[in-house]
Amino acid sequence: MMFESNEPVGIIPPRSGAAFELEAGDELTVIDPEGGQVADLLAVSREDIREMLSSGRTLDYAERIYLTTHDKLYSNRSNVMLEIVEDTVGRHDFLLTPCSEATFRLCYDNEPPHPGCHGNLAAALRPYGIEEDAIPVAFNCFMNVPVDGQTGKFRVLPPLSKAGDRIVFKARMDLVIGLTACSAPASNGGSFKPIHYSVRRAEDSQ
Repeated sequence: MMFESNEPVGIIPPRSGAAFELEAGDELTVIDPEGGQVADLLAVSREDIREMLSSGRTLDYAERIYLTTHDKLYSNRSNVMLEIVEDTVGRHDFLLTPCSEATFRLCYDNEPPHPGCHGNLAAALRPYGIEEDAIPVAFNCFMNVPVDGQTGKFRVLPPLSKAGDRIVFKARMDLVIGLTACSAPASNGGSFKPIHYSVRRAEDSQ
């Protein structure tokens, strides 16, 4: 499956992150160009950076843990930040925190230290005045975390996304977006690949 768009494509190299702004009404497409790669996505209100994406409120209102087309992502103030308008995969994670230096120290015996998605998000969002300790659970595009309904035990398995798969979000407020190509071996089936993204501006679609 190949993604085709007339919009310029941004490239996030393996194990890195970026930040950019969206206006209300813009559409953000997150693309897995090679397949099997997770992208951590964080949304922050441009009006007040203390308002951020909330896993707890979003899952509470959705009444399920696997979100897909037509689902809305809420802030810690219960405002809609993003709406999923297209999804070619249907399995993403909104439970697990961004991997971090501590993740590599505590969970991986043979991996060298790495700032992880938390560190990459912090670096990308720092110019917007967002403190590292403020970073919450991100929406983990393409991450495959099945949960046992009886025991609550979860596993981190390779993503189900294939080359060219995508998820498309519509911004419902003016936002700062942080986006990564995830750094954790378990999340990505043991390999690291880039993430692509494109933005369709609201005024261009009118």
